[in-house]
Amino acid sequence: MSATDLRSILADPAHSGAYFIDARDTESMAQAGEALDYAVLRVDLADCADKTSLMQRFAAAAQFPDWFGGNWDALTDALADLSWRPAPGYLLLVEHADAWRAQHGEDFDTLLDILNESAFRWAGNNTAFWALLPFPAEQLAALEDD
Repeated sequence: MSATDLRSILADPAHSGAYFIDARDTESMAQAGEALDYAVLRVDLADCADKTSLMQRFAAAAQFPDWFGGNWDALTDALADLSWRPAPGYLLLVEHADAWRAQHGEDFDTLLDILNESAFRWAGNNTAFWALLPFPAEQLAALEDD
């Protein structure tokens, strides 16, 4: 897919949401988001041990304000606001989520729900909000079966 095609897709808030992508496409997606002047937030879950660590990584990547409480409700509130990160759109790259998903399946499902809910809210304001979860190519087929 060309860079123009990626930008065209990412520019449409109606289709934004949480999606699994091939890990090989991570950099091209980040570049497309940057070309649209989106806030590109990279959340690296490599060696992420637990939900507390997950919250800390989201807070660091998005530069959450001091009021961030480090729980699911606070994550939902922070992602719905982002007033401290004004941008025409948002692209979250939640990297190395595959191992975290394997160890924390129920929490992973909660995170996906929050990311999709955030995208839906932002789309209601005509703002794109993409949460892309790069996975190794061989794992993508298994995710589609879930």
